Order: sequence, then structure tokens, then C-alpha cells
Amino acid sequence: QLQLVESGGTLVQPGGSLRLSCVASAFSINDYYIGWFRQAPAKEREGVLCINSLSNRANVADSVRGRFTIFSDNAENTVYLEMNRLKSEDTAVYYCAAKRSTGWKGLCLLNDDMDYWGKGTLVTVSS
Repeated sequence: QLQLVESGGTLVQPGGSLRLSCVASAFSINDYYIGWFRQAPAKEREGVLCINSLSNRANVADSVRGRFTIFSDNAENTVYLEMNRLKSEDTAVYYCAAKRSTGWKGLCLLNDDMDYWGKGTLVTVSS
């Protein structure tokens, strides 16, 4: 059964760093592009970054540009979200999601029209 499992969420101080992992099972991340989304309390879900592992092209939301990066480890079938200089407004549940894109090397999209979703991991930025 196709599955995405996020991990790494925790409490971190403002200005700190954190790395989230998204492990894919029962499918290859080369056949799907993977996106990271977040949803803060009382706010709509927001697309943060996505990556097309076949081409290594990434798309980044303006809200995190220069602070967050995304990269994939094809051997581990895992996509990582590296978060630096965290702010209180980064507090949210972070989800990874997959969109089928077999053979396509284009730029992934940050909308939530995705095929599969993980259950999320909570990141809290607070002192």
C-alpha cells in the first residue's frame, strides 16, 4: 500500500533549525513529485516546497524562500525538508504529499492537488 510517513517535528526555539523527513513506501519518488505543505491553527493549508526528483527541480513558496530547502535521497526513497532561521509563524502541522509525474521533468506545483498525503508532523517554534 502506497504510504508517506513524516517525522522530525518537535519544539524548537526561534532562530533554530530542523529537518523533517518524508519516507515513501510502495512507490518510487522518481515517479511522483513530492511536496511539503503546512497548516497552522485556524489557517488554510499552504504549499511550502516541492521537488521533482527525476529532474531535481524544486519550487519554493515566497514565505520560506532563503530559509527552507528541499532535497531527496533516491536510494532511501526519502524527501527532506530543511528548515533554518525558524520563526513563530512557521508553527504548523507539516505534511508531505505525492503527485504522480512519471517521466515528467517539469517544475512541480505548490497547489494541493496531490494524489497521496501523509498524516503530518507537528512543528512548534516557541521560546
